[in-house]
Amino acid sequence: MTQRRSLLGRLGLALTALLLTFAAAGQATAAAPLDDLTVTTEQLAFGLQRPTAIAAPDDDSGRLFILEKAGRIRVYDPASGLVEEPLADLTNVVDADDNERGLLGIVPAPDFAESQDLYVAYTALPDGADTLARYHVTDGTLTPLLSQDHAENTNHNAGQLAFGPDGYLYWGIGDGGGADDPPNNAQNLNTLLGKILRLDVGATCGDLPYCVPDDNPFADRADARPEIWVYGVRNPWRFSFDSEDGSLWIGDVGQGAQEEIDHLTAADAGANLGWSCREGTGEHEPERCDDGTVFKEPVFTYPTSDEGCAVIGGFVYHGAEFGDLADGTYLASDYCSTTVWALRPNGDGSYEHATLGVLPTQVTAFGQDVDGELYMVNDLPGQLHKLSFEETSQG
Repeated sequence: MTQRRSLLGRLGLALTALLLTFAAAGQATAAAPLDDLTVTTEQLAFGLQRPTAIAAPDDDSGRLFILEKAGRIRVYDPASGLVEEPLADLTNVVDADDNERGLLGIVPAPDFAESQDLYVAYTALPDGADTLARYHVTDGTLTPLLSQDHAENTNHNAGQLAFGPDGYLYWGIGDGGGADDPPNNAQNLNTLLGKILRLDVGATCGDLPYCVPDDNPFADRADARPEIWVYGVRNPWRFSFDSEDGSLWIGDVGQGAQEEIDHLTAADAGANLGWSCREGTGEHEPERCDDGTVFKEPVFTYPTSDEGCAVIGGFVYHGAEFGDLADGTYLASDYCSTTVWALRPNGDGSYEHATLGVLPTQVTAFGQDVDGELYMVNDLPGQLHKLSFEETSQG
């Protein structure tokens, strides 16, 4: 193994404690009951061209990086607003011809202030391959790290990127598209489609520009791709790690029956989330899984078409501004209904949930700044909004 830089070494002092918290998601605490909360928004910027994701560099700048589907990385500066000149223009390598293709995911390296590295996920020209690459802001170099063929259908590319509390990069890839996942990709451990991957991008191994962590659940199996962390997802468009307990919240877009939210800890490595044997909590193509197959059940579902069309996973709030009201509250929404769903673990395996209002039309992604405050972007209006919590009842 060759270290590209001492990324994991610098994280090492805190790693043990973080892994302990990741192993068991604790009970969230907050002052206000969910039924007494509502979410409001304040528009901060407009003029974005189909924004798809938000990221915040930890460099004391207060900036937000916002992706545009066509391949540009825009900058919002709280002092001056939306910067006209893009931070990066990747339109020459991004295939954005279809509605679900484009520049889809971004996360700054944990040492961004020093390295100036961003990681991006996109569908690449000429054939739409799902691609992970490192972008160096200083010199503008783009280095592809891993790609997965995705030429047969143009939808279900997912694209979410996030660094976990273990220092590794997690990348979600959809099932390859088409109704019902015809090749059964999500249940096939020999393909990266329909999976969430776990990668060490701070090192290289042999000819690979990344390493597979030794404790990945399928690292030692000859019949599986070692990069896989969990499988059986349809289109995990947005997921995030709880910044306090390290657990992972996933919004997985359904087909026609149920939208689902999954909540995982480190102990769930290797879990089967069910698609396409199941959709949400119900059977879909049950013959594709053996009798007795163990599935990781979603913690929340809602009916597709009746209450939305595509779940948009969000974040657990741990900011200071509304901490007395909403600390430990997970938010999600839906592209069509824009309903705000809130969830909190009760500590016994059950979850409290409520609706906290609606967001501006066509929400595509949530974002979190370095202080834990929450934001969202919406698609064709092309706006950036900041989220606030208010108490609607004094009980």
